[in-house]
Order: sequence, then structure tokens, then C-alpha cells
Amino acid sequence: MRRLAGSIRLRMLLYAFLGTLFALAVSGAGLNALFSLYLDRRLGLEVDAHVAQLAGNLQIDNAGSPLRLVAEPADPRFRSLYSGLYWEVRDEKRGEALRSVSLWDSELPLPADALPPGATHVHQVAAPEGGMLMLHETRIILADGDGERTVRISVGVNRAEADILAEGFFFDMLPGLALLFAALVAGAWVQVGAGLRPVARVGKEVQAVREGRLQRLGAAVPTEILPLVEETNSLLTEREDAVRRARDRATDLAHGLKTPLTALNADIARLRDKGETGLADNIEALALRMRRTVERELARARMRHHGGVGEGASPAEAADAIARILQRTPAADGKSVTVSGGRDVRVALDPDDLNEVLGNLIENAVRHAASRVAVAVNRVEGGVRVSIDDDGAGAGHGTLERLTQRGVRDDERGGSAGLGLAIVSDILALYDRAPHFDASPLGGLQVSVVLPIHAGGRA
Repeated sequence: MRRLAGSIRLRMLLYAFLGTLFALAVSGAGLNALFSLYLDRRLGLEVDAHVAQLAGNLQIDNAGSPLRLVAEPADPRFRSLYSGLYWEVRDEKRGEALRSVSLWDSELPLPADALPPGATHVHQVAAPEGGMLMLHETRIILADGDGERTVRISVGVNRAEADILAEGFFFDMLPGLALLFAALVAGAWVQVGAGLRPVARVGKEVQAVREGRLQRLGAAVPTEILPLVEETNSLLTEREDAVRRARDRATDLAHGLKTPLTALNADIARLRDKGETGLADNIEALALRMRRTVERELARARMRHHGGVGEGASPAEAADAIARILQRTPAADGKSVTVSGGRDVRVALDPDDLNEVLGNLIENAVRHAASRVAVAVNRVEGGVRVSIDDDGAGAGHGTLERLTQRGVRDDERGGSAGLGLAIVSDILALYDRAPHFDASPLGGLQVSVVLPIHAGGRA
């Protein structure tokens, strides 16, 4: 759940980062385009003012006399060669033209379009000095004695200055956009963290349920994730019911087999009394296998319903208790079982699971030992190491690799169906652990496992 919350956080932050970057890029481009449009409008108003000034100063003295400009526009750029601001007036009847000094011997490239009198057309044409001109042209009619004369007025301004202003505006805007981007990303970080905090709390509660410290998830969550919590709690309830039914069926099966197995043992005894020892041994081996299979299924049913680690358990104390019980069995006659290590070291295992693991391992060691079994509990990197050594005959390399397989036995004389170590492996798998087999310094077999240390455990 924590990894899931972390993955969701990274994904949401990535989306926020990319979304903010895209939004600011679009906004920056839009602002720059808006500023360019504003400049175009501003230049258009300036050009129209020049057109109106030229139209107001045009005059025809007498019929047939040339067109005359009473006063030129005041802008000094009209008097500087190729300054970027130009005007031209064409008398379409006489084919004559008046031009600004800035044009020198050039002409404005007017498009051949139909221009009604009084209308204004806007064009983008090539400038004499290079670049593009914003060109406004209009057509007016002047009185020429008894007739009329059509005049075409054109004013153009180079867009280079406007383009420089737009580019400067864009680069001046970048630091502000960068600061805004940083502020928005920081806000998204805070918002995502605050929004996922309930998910992280739910993750901790799921971990507590897994460890047995809680039975259900708390309902004090935002309404957005309340359905998830309710469905999870419903799933936990259904799981408990299903496991309880499975455990009850396994228990019923075990109890149902007890009576037939007891009767089978009586039949075995009668066969021995009749001298049919071979047949009795075969049936006894089958009965033993059946009993161990039932024990394994009962252990697996209990493992599916284990209640979590709780306060943890002490491997040294558990091993002491198991050793005292085994010392009273015939298998331990003449053999010693010693336990070393701190009694205050606790591991994050359910006590019943720990007893099942150590019980099987120590019992196997006692059964195969010649005279001595040593149990050691030590704090190591990654947890608590529990090792069980015996001074028996040991096991070959191939046997060590097969010891945890179902039904595999190290010998044929121990009265075992070979399921003890497999049960140990099943239990340890619940905690992502596994037993390790090696040659023992005592001369026999060493079985060790590194168990997770409990939060309250000490070395």
C-alpha cells in the first residue's frame, strides 16, 4: 500500500508537472500572440493617421494641373532614406505619383486588387530595405475643375520594430512564467501530499491488519476513499469467514480420521501378534503417512488464519520450552539440548508459528543427533538468526537441496513422513523467509533461518 501510495504520488506529480508546463506554454504563446496583435493594431492606427493626413493635404489647383501635396506628414522618418516608414500617392488619371523621401527611387509594391473609393485595404508586402511592410491603402476622389480625379494613397511601415518588441516581451515574460511554474508545482506538491495523506494512513492500517494489530480499517477517512475502505473491510470479513469454514472443515476431517487410524493401529498390533510383521510394518508406514498428512493440513489451515505477530515471540524462550518437552521423550534419551542467546530478543512472528517452526527443527535435530543438539539465537544484519546444530551423521549436498520438498526423508528409520521441514518452509514463506541447510561444526546438520526482528526486540 505504501508503494502504491508512493507510485500514485509520483504519477500525480508528473501529471501536475506536465499539465502545468503545458498550460504555461500555451499561456505564454497566447500572451505573446496577444501582444503581437496589440502591436499590429497600434501600428495600424498609426498608419491610418498618416493616410488621413496625406488625404487632407492633397490638392489640385486647376483643371488638368498635377496633383500637389500641401504639407507632408510630420514624422521625420519619412525624410530618412529607407527608414522603414513610407508613403506614396498615385494619380490614376494622369499616371503620376508622389513619394516620400524615405522611398528614394523605389516604389511601394502595390497589389493589383479592386479597391473601391473610401475603402481601406491592408497588405503584407516586401519592404525596400528588407523585411515585411504593413501596408494600408485607400482610394479617394478629388475634384478636378468640372471633373473628378481618382487618387490612391498608400502608407507602409516595416514590421521589424514590432517583431523586436514582441520578441523582447516574450523573453521578459519568461522569468515571470518560470516563477509561476515553480509556485504552481510547489502548490501541486503540497496538494498531492495533503490529498494522499489519508491513503498513506489507510496503508498503515492495512499493514496493522496484516500484522494482527487491527481487525478492520478505520472509517475516519475522506468520503472519496470511504467506499474503498468499506469494500476492503467487507473483503476482510468474507476472507475470515471463508478461512474459518476451511479451518473447520480441516478440523472435522482430522477428527473424522482419528477413529479409523486408531482402529488401524489396533489391527497392526493384532497382525504383529500373529507374526505377520512385514504386513504390519507396511500398514503402520501408511498409517503414519496419513497421520502426518493430517497434521500438515491442520498446520496449513492454522497458517491461513494466523492472527499476526502481536507482541512477537522470543526464539530463545520458545526453544527452552521445546527442549524441556523433548528431553522427556525416548528420542532424546542420552542426548543434551542447549539453548544460547538473549531471552529478550523478540522476532516478528506469531508465537504459534514460531513454536511450530522450532518444534519441527529441534525435534528433527534430536532424532538425528548422536549426543548433542545446540540452538543459538543471535542478532544479525537483517533480523535474528536462529541456528540448530546436531552431531549426527549429517546430510550430503544433494540431500540438503531436497530436504524441504514434500515427502522427502533423510532416512527411512525415523518414523517420519518427511513433512516436518516442508511445514517449516510453508510457515516461513508467510514471512518471506526460508530455512538454510549446511554442514554443522558439530559434525552433523545445521539448519538456520534469519527471522524478522520485532519492533520491541533488543540484541
